[in-house]
Amino acid sequence: MCPKISQPTDWAGGGLLSIVKLEQSEKAGGRMTTSPSPKILLAKPGLVGVGGGADEEATTASMRSRLPPVGSLNLLSDSWDFHLDRFLPFLTDNTDFTVVGVIGPPGVGKSTLLNLIYGFDPTSPGMLPPFSVQSEETRANARHCTTGIEPRISSERFILLDTQPVFSPSVLAEMTRPDGSSTVPLLTAETVSSELAHQVLGIQLGILLASVCHIVLVVSEGAHDPNMWHFMSSVDLLKHGIPDPSSVTLHSHSSNLGSDKDKKDKLHGGEEYMATPIFVHTNLRDEDLSPQMSDQMEKALAQYYRSSSFVKPRSKCSADRLSVPSCGHATTVDSKMDLFTVPRRKDNSWQYQYESYDSATWKIRDHVLSMTRSSFSRTVSEREWLKNTAKIWELVKNSSIIAEYCRMLQNSGLFRR
Repeated sequence: MCPKISQPTDWAGGGLLSIVKLEQSEKAGGRMTTSPSPKILLAKPGLVGVGGGADEEATTASMRSRLPPVGSLNLLSDSWDFHLDRFLPFLTDNTDFTVVGVIGPPGVGKSTLLNLIYGFDPTSPGMLPPFSVQSEETRANARHCTTGIEPRISSERFILLDTQPVFSPSVLAEMTRPDGSSTVPLLTAETVSSELAHQVLGIQLGILLASVCHIVLVVSEGAHDPNMWHFMSSVDLLKHGIPDPSSVTLHSHSSNLGSDKDKKDKLHGGEEYMATPIFVHTNLRDEDLSPQMSDQMEKALAQYYRSSSFVKPRSKCSADRLSVPSCGHATTVDSKMDLFTVPRRKDNSWQYQYESYDSATWKIRDHVLSMTRSSFSRTVSEREWLKNTAKIWELVKNSSIIAEYCRMLQNSGLFRR
């Protein structure tokens, strides 16, 4: 049963996680009236006072000033180093949390889906979304909204990670020097082209999400774009030897895990951790939402990933059973793989032939909130998770397997030197 999302708890804090209108008492005409005033959510629970009044407001303001400013919440710096201290004040020693990441090309609705999972209601007056979404101006200028990894945490202790888009011309333009080389440091000391760095960096972000998240939303546009399926196959291939956030603490100095099978076996007991992917295809046309088309997409997904790490063993009685999807419903290819289809957004609900945009996206939200998630090898707190995620990012950046892949691409002639 899907847990109910409550209105986000009124934690006062210093990061722009959501802004709601709260009542602020003012004296006017000899009596108390109320006027809307924005207040910031969601931060460390301990920041909230309990007595009310001026003393509470002063204490809250003092504590808020110690938190990182809004613009510094990004987990990655300009040089792609992990900034542990930026998000740590918003986390607790709670061990009952879920990490959800999202990855995909620009403009496919990644941030919109995370806002929905967070519990953001765009119809409520005075609210800003936790994650920025594309405006008409941003879309017209072919710009991206998210750079690096933007984290937020909901009152239900869902840690949400919004990553910069893959296959993004604007991201590529920002990391390109006048001579065509990359401004972003890669695995090797050699200078590489920005096109190569752009591709490898996207895969590194995908590997990080697959290693530290419980759930990863893999978002594509349309029914016939296979790029994200190919992308996740590369993630599956190159993730070899990267541990989950609960096991890296014992081997934080192992920078060459990918080439040492014994270390991998010790870290995972012979089984490598992989976040549960949820494949989402957005902006579908009516003809692509028919039960027949959904059935074809489901079978194609099952066939494409039949030998990947995403497929978990199933009992014999269900091994050959594929459920027939209906538009917007989760299509269970196996116990750990799901496919959702989302129609184009239209002005009126009567224009939808099968299911509305709002209904389809809410089913994704309900599924994420109620699904059985993958488990790390041991229990960790939110704060431990973040600290170990920083270590995993270093392992990803120094992976010998990814370095070899980078050299192979560079020698293939597909990218300029």
